[in-house]
Amino acid sequence: MKHREIIRTLKFVLFSISAGLIEIIVFSFLNELTDWSYWPCYLIALILSVLWNFTLNRRYTFQSANNVPVAMLKVFAFYCIFTPVSTITGSYLADVLLWNEYLVTAINMICNLTLEFLYDRFYVFRDSIDTRVSQ
Repeated sequence: MKHREIIRTLKFVLFSISAGLIEIIVFSFLNELTDWSYWPCYLIALILSVLWNFTLNRRYTFQSANNVPVAMLKVFAFYCIFTPVSTITGSYLADVLLWNEYLVTAINMICNLTLEFLYDRFYVFRDSIDTRVSQ
């Protein structure tokens, strides 16, 4: 049981790293090639990484057979709170306090990884972990 949870956590971290790469590449592209402020660059990058991360983690990390729209709504609820908080905080740090945009994005990504793992593990997929039948 403990071994399975360690593997699950490692999978989540690895898939989140891949989502983080998507996020930082999209963020960098928008940040460097547009004159947009921090928040639209961050928000677009975050949305793309969330879609990627949800898809991989539902299927491979939590191996969940639960109703996809219900699981997506639960994750959407998480991001209804996380996104405004991280966007407003990030914008304040980057645009007002003039912190480096990449440092702010990295801090947001670390917070996101930690909070989303706990939320997914203990709420979204709690009752459906390992219910997916391998094909």
